[in-house]
Amino acid sequence: MRMIELIPAIDIIDGKCVRLSQGDFDSKKVYNEYPLEVARELEANGIRRLHVVDLDGVALHHMVNYKVLEQIATFTSLVVDFGGGIQSDEDLHIAFESGAQMVTGGSVAVKDPSLFCRWLEKYGNNRIILGADVKDRRIAVNGWKDESACMLFPFLEEYIEKGVQKVICTDIVCDGMLQGPSVALYREILERFEGLSLIASGGVGSVDDIISLDEAGVPAVIFGKALYEGRIALGDLKRFLL
Repeated sequence: MRMIELIPAIDIIDGKCVRLSQGDFDSKKVYNEYPLEVARELEANGIRRLHVVDLDGVALHHMVNYKVLEQIATFTSLVVDFGGGIQSDEDLHIAFESGAQMVTGGSVAVKDPSLFCRWLEKYGNNRIILGADVKDRRIAVNGWKDESACMLFPFLEEYIEKGVQKVICTDIVCDGMLQGPSVALYREILERFEGLSLIASGGVGSVDDIISLDEAGVPAVIFGKALYEGRIALGDLKRFLL
């Protein structure tokens, strides 16, 4: 039986590894000034995939921390998916040139659907991930500061019909709070869209949370703060890395 895929997150501000709570930049906490060190430690402990978010890019609406991505891609063999501020062809090109194997588009999918669909057609649904950041079933954009008019399920349905296969769904209320993920929401998504490569994000605070998502049939999970705060030890993850 296939186990849930573990995808630790490295969020970047000013080239440093940080975490936020519910996307609030004022809650920023720096965990390591050298993201490459974090990536290497993860790889040494059996992790194979990484989610890297350019939070400066989110704030400025264009890619900023491509050098960090370049370092991680050059000096580790981790499969990196990258997001944050990817809103133009140039941003996407830089991300792939800097070593990202996959790129996540969230705000751009709301604000410029034709551009996102062009990327999907050009690069394929294995390399372009749809980011669905949700609060009360409504899609949020611009670093979660603004709510869009898009409701989660019609948004997903529209893009799945256009060929999207991979979706990162972040429950904003849960993110960075370490109080458990929205298992019921993810179960509902998977019941509605059978076979979707859904990546759960937000709220993981313990190994038990990962087990709950695994038991719900969620294919993959992104988590970060629980690792950096010591709620989850890398050794605890071995059971998922067989």
